[in-house]
Amino acid sequence: MDSKNIQKNAMHKSAEFTFTPPPEAPIFEPTPEEFLDPLGYIAKIRPVAEKTGICKIKPPARWQPPFSLDVDKLKFVPRIQKVNELEAITRLKLLFLEKILKFWDLQGSPLKIPMIENKTLDLYCLKFWVDEEGGFENCNSPKKWRKIANAMGYSQNANTMNFLRCNYEKILLPYEIFEKSKADILKTVKKTEIKNEAKDGETAKPLFKAIPVESIIKTSTEDDIDDKSHVGIKKAKIESDTIGAETEHTKNKIESDEIRRNRELRRLACYGPGPKMPGLNDEEFDITKSRKRPRYDMDPLAIYVCAICQKDNRDDLLLICNGCSDTYHTFCLKPPLNSVPDGDWRCPCCIAEEVHKPAEAFGFAQAEREYTLQQFGEMADKFKSDYFGMSGHLVPTNVAEKEFWRIISSVEEDVTVEYGADLHSMDHGSGFPTKSSLNLYPSDQEYVDSGWNLNNLPVLEGSVLRFINADISGMTVPWMYVGMCFSAFCWHNEDHWSYSINYLHWGEAKTWYGVPGSGAELLENAMKAAAPDLFKSQPDLLHQLVTIMNPNILMAAGVPIYRTDQQAGEFVVTFPRAYHAGFNQGYNFAEAVNFAPPDWLKIGRECIMHYKNLKRFCVFSHDELICKMALDGDRLDLETALETQKELVRATEEEGTLRALIAKKGLKNVCRTAFELLGDDERLCEVCKTTCFLSSVSCADCKHMACLQHANTFCQCAMEKKTLNYRYDMDELHIMLQTIDLRVNSFDKWMKETKNILLPTAPDIGRLQKLKVLVDEADDLKIPNCILLTQLKSEYTKATENVEPIVIELDDD
Repeated sequence: MDSKNIQKNAMHKSAEFTFTPPPEAPIFEPTPEEFLDPLGYIAKIRPVAEKTGICKIKPPARWQPPFSLDVDKLKFVPRIQKVNELEAITRLKLLFLEKILKFWDLQGSPLKIPMIENKTLDLYCLKFWVDEEGGFENCNSPKKWRKIANAMGYSQNANTMNFLRCNYEKILLPYEIFEKSKADILKTVKKTEIKNEAKDGETAKPLFKAIPVESIIKTSTEDDIDDKSHVGIKKAKIESDTIGAETEHTKNKIESDEIRRNRELRRLACYGPGPKMPGLNDEEFDITKSRKRPRYDMDPLAIYVCAICQKDNRDDLLLICNGCSDTYHTFCLKPPLNSVPDGDWRCPCCIAEEVHKPAEAFGFAQAEREYTLQQFGEMADKFKSDYFGMSGHLVPTNVAEKEFWRIISSVEEDVTVEYGADLHSMDHGSGFPTKSSLNLYPSDQEYVDSGWNLNNLPVLEGSVLRFINADISGMTVPWMYVGMCFSAFCWHNEDHWSYSINYLHWGEAKTWYGVPGSGAELLENAMKAAAPDLFKSQPDLLHQLVTIMNPNILMAAGVPIYRTDQQAGEFVVTFPRAYHAGFNQGYNFAEAVNFAPPDWLKIGRECIMHYKNLKRFCVFSHDELICKMALDGDRLDLETALETQKELVRATEEEGTLRALIAKKGLKNVCRTAFELLGDDERLCEVCKTTCFLSSVSCADCKHMACLQHANTFCQCAMEKKTLNYRYDMDELHIMLQTIDLRVNSFDKWMKETKNILLPTAPDIGRLQKLKVLVDEADDLKIPNCILLTQLKSEYTKATENVEPIVIELDDD
């Protein structure tokens, strides 16, 4: 489906809400024996599970780890989520509404959005479908308005069609005319702009630091709102009025500041009071009641000239801008005004500046209240039971699911929830028992040591993340999540496209939606096509974990999506590059972490190339990880050694090629540097933002630095001013490669000898001794459990049992 059809389909679905649950993701139930090896079991189910992106794993019934956190001592400040603002298309509609409301409000004519068929008129969809029909000028027949009404999900009678046409002409057409004519007006009215010059004393970016290898040892602000009220001509005449008037003006300014800061207040100006977080006073949110509409007299001694026609006639139709104090005739404006507005009025230049301010970055604000687990649970349970009018645990999961997606698509229903997300286990402790847990029972030791304990899983033998020395919170160290009904996690895939695993300790279900890694680009393209304006202003929106979209919209665009309900005591695993999203059915507690078996290494490198193209920051250096693994080859098992060898071969060949190219360009200065001792921000490529490790090029003049792929483009300075910083020279990289080759070859040699000794034709002489040597080598080489190793051990056991004891008799003499 092409982009335009995806967008049309999204508009159709947003007009008339429907939700069909996606197909179920696979569920796996390992045997007690299979459950002993987490990474081995996940590798076993991978061929099936990675096709759906997510899967659910039910542990054996006897595996029930204790919850190790003190529910009274754990305190946290949750995030606030306005549920409908999470959805991409709903957010687009809200942003569009803000522009329209601001446009009319600045002209002194505050707007009240009309109602149709017991719903607020969807101005965004109305504009979209009129544009699809060629614009308002071309919508001159009942047939077209019938088509528009049908597309918007309204009835197609004459009254409805007339209602849509009249309100478009009244509300949207003036804004449309203004948008088309604002460029001409801005050219006519010359405005002087004050440019902020950089201060002479401004410090430049520090020079890239080259740290000698020999020195290696262990080692959101809110902008202030400046809303200075400009004094217009009318205002100047009465500035010397009573002190009471000044006090009233100050009060109104404070109220106005509050309105601008609060997205909820701004929105409620369009359709009045609606569903809000319990405890808020409705009177505080009806800003139309407190809006001041002062009228001022003209100064009879002053001469006022229209900024457009430059004439001073018709004083009675001259408007004074409340922002810049310029004057305009009502009939010179585009579109012209029929009368002088009652409220404060802004000129086209000021309106254009206000309406087209970049939308503030969307994110989750922190709540003001700190909760204990019990306090949060009481609030969450009350919210759900009040919302559904019944005890929360009696609400079926499919009912809560459909209601969640209905709210998500609604502009009118502003449901607010809280989510205790990304709680660091380093700060709060883990839900799993650990060696440092207090009051451990002897029976808890099994769970302390278990590979399924999320504190252990990332650093198990076979997980390459154990070679990262730093504790990466949320990636190698678990994060915890305290949910309530409708609290959500948005579409995203894991950093570096790694695996992730989530365990629900207790509470109500968590509903998941997953897209396999093979469908990741389909999802990205579908979301961008469905909400192009949103991604145009924020190209990296999917990396911010703040946007969700109805699975049905994505499925209609060809995106494969699967769902599952994770119950308490169950794991959900996501596979490399798999997008996932979801929401909580009620009060619950989950814990999650990343892990990376050897098969991840290849896709991890592909992710780095993807990040380079997006200019996205890395969490760690992929090349640094590969080199650490190669230098610590004795700790690698067979599969890890093979994958490391492939990655190191690629890195060495690429590095040699790039260094040779830059040498041909005339670069002669070189410097060995310990990149691992630099902070990540000190070794970022100026162009692609990747984290450098094997090498970089720095410039002494412009103080910039880049990876070798962008060595020729990051600055225009002379080549003699540049330096190649390298971690290992090419000879050292080749020696490193030979070492890992030797490790891999030893595996190959063992396998060849094992296969030969197990042949029926193998000689019996010395066979027992040879079997013992191969069994010992398997332990030294960390050969993973496989059919070949099982056969070898079985043959060795049989051979040992069949050996006849040798009896030596000694004479008494």
